[in-house]
Amino acid sequence: MARHPRLTCQGVALHVIQRGNNRNDCFRVEGDYWTYLSYLRHVAGRHGCAVHAYCLMTNHVHLLVTPAADGDCGALMRDLGRCYVRYFNRRHARSGTLWEGRFRSNLVESERYVLACHRYIELNPVRAGMVAAPLEYAWSSHGGNTGARTDLLLTPHAEFLALATSESARHAAYRRLVEEAVEGDLLREIRAAANGGFPLASDDFKSRIMASGARVRRGKPGPRGG
Repeated sequence: MARHPRLTCQGVALHVIQRGNNRNDCFRVEGDYWTYLSYLRHVAGRHGCAVHAYCLMTNHVHLLVTPAADGDCGALMRDLGRCYVRYFNRRHARSGTLWEGRFRSNLVESERYVLACHRYIELNPVRAGMVAAPLEYAWSSHGGNTGARTDLLLTPHAEFLALATSESARHAAYRRLVEEAVEGDLLREIRAAANGGFPLASDDFKSRIMASGARVRRGKPGPRGG
């Protein structure tokens, strides 16, 4: 089956998901998580990608990033994958592939969707039953985005900055947002877009994308995702 071309738009956020091959663990010990985040910070800076949210689950990764130019996200994931797989194979005395094929990505546009995707990503460990509250999970951006800890990897998205005029007020506003569960319909919409690779965006944005000549795939849910 032919691969669908990735739909990207300069300055528009992307929800990126990458899974371990055969759903196997891609993080086994604490050092794996720290190493991945260190590589992510370095490679994101090299390729001009702003990281707004992330969550490293045991067998997959969620990222919310905004590339400065077309191709930047692909370059980020290529170099990040190479660096981390070399480390992981050496650290755990293994060989071969670590990731399940290509990473998935979809455009995320508008206040409704960007902030919902933030929450969706950071609430993954709660939905999985790993923790009772997102702040209890060490390997996500939640602590940084709520002001509980300093996270130099993160760059606030414009929609996040629009929550309030001061940093402390933004953190408080975001904490209140996360306390509200992502609505069922919106949750299904995020999952469908992530699995199908089509924009999570307003109708106006989709119309503008199509008018520019890009082909927007229609929303058919793919395999159930986390």
